Amino acid sequence: MNMSETNNNSVIKASLWMLLISVLLFWLPVIGPLLAGIVGGQKAGNVGSAIIAVFLPAIVLGVCVFLLTTVLSGFPIMGLAAGVSGFILSAINVGPLLLGALIGAVLA
Repeated sequence: MNMSETNNNSVIKASLWMLLISVLLFWLPVIGPLLAGIVGGQKAGNVGSAIIAVFLPAIVLGVCVFLLTTVLSGFPIMGLAAGVSGFILSAINVGPLLLGALIGAVLA
């Protein structure tokens, strides 16, 4: 196993940790993503991997909300509007998550 495989594996693990903790702590507006970022940043190991790992859960969560609300609503246009709103809310979550990931990567 070379270094790039280990690095990719740690990025995926870090992004999964961030996604899981973000979803579990959704009720804490700023502190939840910050804690998720700190844990994910420590799992990533360095700053570059932590930054990559921050954007993976945001993109996955935003796209899932976008697709599910569009498909599950009876009105595609209203589902599209709700999906875009969910994607925007997911993008807003990136700020504290990125700050936490940088703190966690520096602490690792």
